Amino acid sequence: MSIFGLMWASLFRKRTRTLLTLLSLIVAFLLFMLLQAISNAFSTSGSFNLVGIDRLVVTPKYSIIDSLPINQQQQMLNLEGVAAVTHAGWFGGNYQEPRNFFPKYPVEPYAYFSMYSELVISQEELDAFANTRRGAVVAAGLAERYEWELGDIIPIQGDIYSMQDGSRLWEFELVGTFTAREGESEAPLFLFQYEYFTEAVAAYGKDQVGWWTVRLSDSEQAAEVANEIDKLFENSRDPTRTATEDEFSRQFASQLGDMGFITAMIMSAVFFTIVLLTGNTMAQALRERIPELAVLKTVGFSDGLVSLLVLGEAVLLCVVGGVFGILLAFAMQDVLGSTLGGFIGDFEYSATLIISAIVLAIVIGIVIGAMPALTARRLTIVDALRAR
Repeated sequence: MSIFGLMWASLFRKRTRTLLTLLSLIVAFLLFMLLQAISNAFSTSGSFNLVGIDRLVVTPKYSIIDSLPINQQQQMLNLEGVAAVTHAGWFGGNYQEPRNFFPKYPVEPYAYFSMYSELVISQEELDAFANTRRGAVVAAGLAERYEWELGDIIPIQGDIYSMQDGSRLWEFELVGTFTAREGESEAPLFLFQYEYFTEAVAAYGKDQVGWWTVRLSDSEQAAEVANEIDKLFENSRDPTRTATEDEFSRQFASQLGDMGFITAMIMSAVFFTIVLLTGNTMAQALRERIPELAVLKTVGFSDGLVSLLVLGEAVLLCVVGGVFGILLAFAMQDVLGSTLGGFIGDFEYSATLIISAIVLAIVIGIVIGAMPALTARRLTIVDALRAR
């Protein structure tokens, strides 16, 4: 039998105990992959992007849950350096049940798709969107997830905005789908007509928008134009805060907290527990196998080789758990990516993250196996046989 085969056989002497320990390791490394991917997405969601370098985002100054009046649009268009302005707003609500959640924005059809050129929609469906009062268009991936087809009536239960009659059940007709241009991530967006929204919504939501997107004539003037926009409204009832898309993404992420620190704290707690659990398992396994180790030394295994077997067993256990955790994370990537993509940007596992997980598994294996390996090395044949 090879050295690896001997380690593998020894690892599964107590199948139930080993499988439970493996399950703990799998969950730990699954969490590691997911949390690190989310943290990385937050930290890079606003990274340099050629598509959006000429766009600014204008939000309420004090809180993103506030709204801005629609009459600000023309005032911004009059500023030098501003080529176009459009808006969107957070509608909230859910489809059929609370877990079916995705971003929903009331928008100006032509202006919105002109602003976001990375969103690809046919001219026919864009025209249908603009000319259908209750029309809506959705990301192709979202339509596929819920098996929507053109012409379907999609009910949305509002949780922020009600209609004038007090009802919170909004209904939209699906008239088109859009995709992301090649090389761009597709956010699971649901877009519907702002004109219909402001007509049908209760009084508190009329003629209000969530934020403005401004396209610049010259991207080099971003800072100057942003200052001019904020100066324009600084003494009004609705002051603004203007930033590049990059900066806005980072500000939004920062409102949720320091994701890197939060991730580090969670993973520290998880792996501290895993080290204690797995270390106890390996220590118990060593105590049970002392007579076997004596036999190995009796038949010619050196002290170093016996200690290497014990250490290798611990590393093998952690690496197997880590690999299965990584594979499970990849199995969940498509579902999580389509759900979280609209909020945090690209949700993916980098090669660096995968290598980090494997290295971490090896390090944990060495940490928990070091003491049992040292004990096995120092073990004398006489003392070991007495333990029988």
